[in-house]
Amino acid sequence: MEPKAIFEAVKGKFGEAVVELQEEGFRPAFVVVSPESVREISLFLRDDPAMKFDSLMCLSGVDYKDRFAVAYHLHSLEIGHRIGVKAYLPREAPSLPSVDGVWPAANFQEREAFDLYGIVFPGSKDLRRILLPEDWVGYPLRKDYKYPEFYHGIKV
Repeated sequence: MEPKAIFEAVKGKFGEAVVELQEEGFRPAFVVVSPESVREISLFLRDDPAMKFDSLMCLSGVDYKDRFAVAYHLHSLEIGHRIGVKAYLPREAPSLPSVDGVWPAANFQEREAFDLYGIVFPGSKDLRRILLPEDWVGYPLRKDYKYPEFYHGIKV
């Protein structure tokens, strides 16, 4: 299924929760959705017989300086098509529903986005730091992050 057809199917079902299709310069194309609709749209993309997006290949946090985004790269192993789903988040208290109940692989990747960007995923089965120590201060992949000079007395 082509990205435009996927976009139109999702837009037809979810209306205003589907913001736009980003095709030019993007591979795969991205369906931009409202943050609060991510879980519901993810369930549709996984369960609808015409979609069958059974594989979450990648979930990434992105810092655009004025806002954050979470990008999901999806693949249907059975049908063979791909699509991206993206949700933009405010810089203050970035949060969107967990999809680890939709695609279990999301758990590790949501934890990584939480650990490095500070994006919170309510409903996550295990949202805690995964790469940095629990007492680390801040989120190192944020563009405004100030790297500490020392950590527990050790020069960083």
